[in-house]
Amino acid sequence: MRGGGRDRVQTADNQGKDEQMSQAPETVNGTGAEETVETRGDERVELLRADTNNDGRTDVWVVDTDGDGKADLFQFDTDGDGKVDITMVDIDEDGQPDEVVDGDGGLPPEQLPPTIQV
Repeated sequence: MRGGGRDRVQTADNQGKDEQMSQAPETVNGTGAEETVETRGDERVELLRADTNNDGRTDVWVVDTDGDGKADLFQFDTDGDGKVDITMVDIDEDGQPDEVVDGDGGLPPEQLPPTIQV
């Protein structure tokens, strides 16, 4: 999916009363296989990992793949299961996602122990 296309489309009738959400299919063949993404490099330097819901597992990964110190890969666990649900790539590092895919985009994060809060 190039150009940051949307997975969900919201539609409403002329009265604005009947809203419906439609969801794009998970894959073309329906097997649930994830798409892979192209990155600027083949390194994985995690610039930021965050536990946004305080469950002890990382929910957000911000990654530099080419060693220039700038983030170009962003991954999100949106349902709290510890696995990446959405991956965004900013290949030209202009702040706008160039590609958004379901899953880890073929780039799973390293499983690190939970963060300990003191």
